[in-house]
Amino acid sequence: MAATGNKQQVLTSALTHLKKKYGEHSEKDESRTVLEEMLYAMCREGSTREFADPAFDRLRKNYFDWNEVRVSSEEEIAETLDGLPDAMGRAQRIIAILQQIFEESFSFDLESYAKLGVKAAAKRMSQHPGASDFVVAWVTQKAFDGHAIPLDPPTLRVLHRLQIIGEGENDIESIRGTIEHLVPKAKGANFVELFSQLAHEICVEVEPHCSSCPLIKECPTGQARLSEAKASSGEGKKVKPR
Repeated sequence: MAATGNKQQVLTSALTHLKKKYGEHSEKDESRTVLEEMLYAMCREGSTREFADPAFDRLRKNYFDWNEVRVSSEEEIAETLDGLPDAMGRAQRIIAILQQIFEESFSFDLESYAKLGVKAAAKRMSQHPGASDFVVAWVTQKAFDGHAIPLDPPTLRVLHRLQIIGEGENDIESIRGTIEHLVPKAKGANFVELFSQLAHEICVEVEPHCSSCPLIKECPTGQARLSEAKASSGEGKKVKPR
């Protein structure tokens, strides 16, 4: 696996190439409450903005308030989240977290978390059911202005293939700490969006489109796959003279 300095070079180069392909990410001109960022992150994890944004918009517009979402059936919420992977699982997590928050304070106001400090707020967030490491890191970055980079399975897949993460590395907190060390805070949001887009369109789980990947020069896995494909097709074999 690459040394730390080389990993940083790979990620810097990767971000440059991905920005050329997908453009600079810019946040929508809107602000979400702490609770809304948490619920949005549950829609966003393992997906992209293209699918998470409309699903979350439906969640807000199709129900009178968050209490109505809380008391709705899992099937109803899953239907609202249609288009997202594992919509039922997401619905169950959303209802569970709203239920716990309501039981604690009989309201859905989490703005006081921002006054705790970044580390304390993140720890408090992590105690809610369904608040994965991705969700906590997302809210830390967006609502608490902390240096946190949310990593979901598709992004981890790309990082493994780039060999930024070793084959045996599975501790998500340790991995996230490494990536946060390599990627500056100012580039954190871009990193999340660009790598998610790549994972969704090109670096897919089965049969990734390595030949069209903008990171092929940085990716040992992609280069190996292309070499294998070339060898199996018979290309590059020398023709014996007659």
